[in-house]
Amino acid sequence: MMAKKPPKPAPRRIFQERLKITALPLYFEGFLLVKRSEYQEYKHYWTELRGTTLFFYSDKKSPSYVDKLDLIDLTCLTGQNSTEKNCAKFTLVLPKEEVQLKTENIESGEEWRGFILTVTELSVPLHVSLLPGQVIRLHEVLDREKKRRIETERTLSSAIEKEKESIEDYADVLSPMPACFYTVSRKEATEMLEKNPSLGNMILRPGSDSKSYSITIRQETDMPRIKHYKVMSVGKNYTIELETPVTLPNLFSVIDYFMKETRGNLRPFIYSTDVTLGMFFTSFSHNALVPP
Repeated sequence: MMAKKPPKPAPRRIFQERLKITALPLYFEGFLLVKRSEYQEYKHYWTELRGTTLFFYSDKKSPSYVDKLDLIDLTCLTGQNSTEKNCAKFTLVLPKEEVQLKTENIESGEEWRGFILTVTELSVPLHVSLLPGQVIRLHEVLDREKKRRIETERTLSSAIEKEKESIEDYADVLSPMPACFYTVSRKEATEMLEKNPSLGNMILRPGSDSKSYSITIRQETDMPRIKHYKVMSVGKNYTIELETPVTLPNLFSVIDYFMKETRGNLRPFIYSTDVTLGMFFTSFSHNALVPP
């Protein structure tokens, strides 16, 4: 007994599958004879114009396309004189190839030209012979295509921004904090600077809350003086609370700011070994930190 052939999908199912595969809105469809550079002769396709792309199907009910042609870089669309009666022929000139199209009748040829030029030039062409109702459809497609491109650009910009943030986050993971950052209290930072002046005179430490940091410095003037500066996390930036607040993109820039403003007199406090650090280092979670 011969196996039954699987039933062909219903037209609505076909539309939904094609929409899912192409992810583009359908503007126009119909049969086209297509001759690309690699074709020996014209091939008969059921063709859909979705966005600025032509999708070619082996027949009207095939859910998946067999070929496609992106028209976004269309240079021009030129007409051809046809010796065949009631037939329209034209050529799509693209940067890398020229594609010849042939329609079953002159009227459908004018429609194809109208829709292709509308979505590629983002304007309704004036030199096509169409009925008022067909011209209205062109204007509707033009509005849809403009909105689609705006949304596409917005989505692309958002994706680029997210990728940029991911790269920045990755950089933070690789080098999360300046070398002079220690999870110590105000008192411990002061002791570290006083007992080890040769290792540097500037420490970055946690502030009194989860949104702030503090800079503790030891300056040599007439006599050594200890000062503390609060650094607030504001969005993705950091603001040093001075008489005139200074906002910088990251904590590394905060350290650089203090170094440049003092012409190198302030240097990051960096231990040469972790053994020495163990004399003063205390976990942040076991200390009651006080404000700067």
